[in-house]
Amino acid sequence: MASRVSPRQSAVRYVLGGAVAIVAIALAIRLLGPPVWSDLASSKLHPASADRPAAAEDRAITDASTATDTVELSSSQLESFKVAPVGYRVFALQDQAIGAIDFDEDMSAQVFTPYQGRIVSLFAKVGDDVEKGQVLFTIDSPDLIQAESTLITTAGLLQLTSKALTRAKALFEAKGAAQKDFEQAVSDQQTADGNYKAARDAVRIFGKTEDEIDKIVASRKIDPSLVVVSPITGRVTMRNAAPGLFVQPGNTPAPFTVADISTMWMLANVPESAIPRYRAGQTVSATVDAYPGRVFDGKITTIGTTVDPATRRVFLRTEIADPEHLLRSGMFASFVINTGEAQHALAVPTTAIAREGDGTMTAWVTADRKRFTRRQVTLGLQQEGYDEVLEGLKPGELIAADGALFLDSAANGIVD
Repeated sequence: MASRVSPRQSAVRYVLGGAVAIVAIALAIRLLGPPVWSDLASSKLHPASADRPAAAEDRAITDASTATDTVELSSSQLESFKVAPVGYRVFALQDQAIGAIDFDEDMSAQVFTPYQGRIVSLFAKVGDDVEKGQVLFTIDSPDLIQAESTLITTAGLLQLTSKALTRAKALFEAKGAAQKDFEQAVSDQQTADGNYKAARDAVRIFGKTEDEIDKIVASRKIDPSLVVVSPITGRVTMRNAAPGLFVQPGNTPAPFTVADISTMWMLANVPESAIPRYRAGQTVSATVDAYPGRVFDGKITTIGTTVDPATRRVFLRTEIADPEHLLRSGMFASFVINTGEAQHALAVPTTAIAREGDGTMTAWVTADRKRFTRRQVTLGLQQEGYDEVLEGLKPGELIAADGALFLDSAANGIVD
């Protein structure tokens, strides 16, 4: 009679059977390798290199995992690269700075009235070009009135004493007058003549001409208008005058300011470390934003004698020629100072230089115009798109004149 199996014994048998099956499958995979479908799937996702299109000729030959100092370019890449020999170029010894345009104070005049009074008329405005001796304004001057009154009085007294002298002389010659009377008449006339000449000079100081003085004497009429003229030829750069304004000699602001603008000043503050390179008379080339491409020539006239303790800079003044009167006071200007004789030096285009992560500069040299080798260089001046080469290159060596950044990136594995 067969024995009966309990439910608990049946469950144990199922569990043991499943465990044995799992172990058997694991051993089979280890011994036989992955199933065939795994190989098929792998071949579809990752085709063999023999079946892939060749792309080596379209890339720079380099190991992307490590940096290298040599890069070989394909024929198609070389078409976009410019290879040129290292040559010589003239580099001027120059310093650059920023300054501001101002009027030449040596050729600028503040026009004050020589005597006090109220302004009557104005004959010029800001921006007008005036000649030396041209009338700028007139004032009603009490001092001029006094001087003209004295002139009229002395002119009358001279006329009286002159007539008296004529009569005394006639009587003396006719034995009708004493000699002392004649001599007194001579003395009176000479005194009156001296006073008259002094009065004319006093009126002349006020700006009156000889014809105007003669007119005052003849008409016995006072002209109270004091004429103030420009002392130089130039342009009116400032006007603080107005009709009715009471003005006095030397009281600021001046009624008018006139400046000769054929030359202007450029004022700048330069680092104290640069002072040994500067001297009076050095040539300067200035440019302003208002006239792109236009160069204004000048020279250094003044170098400051003190250093600003806050900025550690020194005052520098340059005289700029401006015959066309284009510059304006207050304009910002960039200027280049020629600090020495120009020199010939090895030079390469700035596009041939790459800056490395450690701050060094490198160029790419080639002998066959295909394979390029990185070389560290030491640079000097930079002017007009060229770098002066102090060390690292020789005359005639071929370099990548442009594309240095691409070669640098390719060598570092950044681009293909």
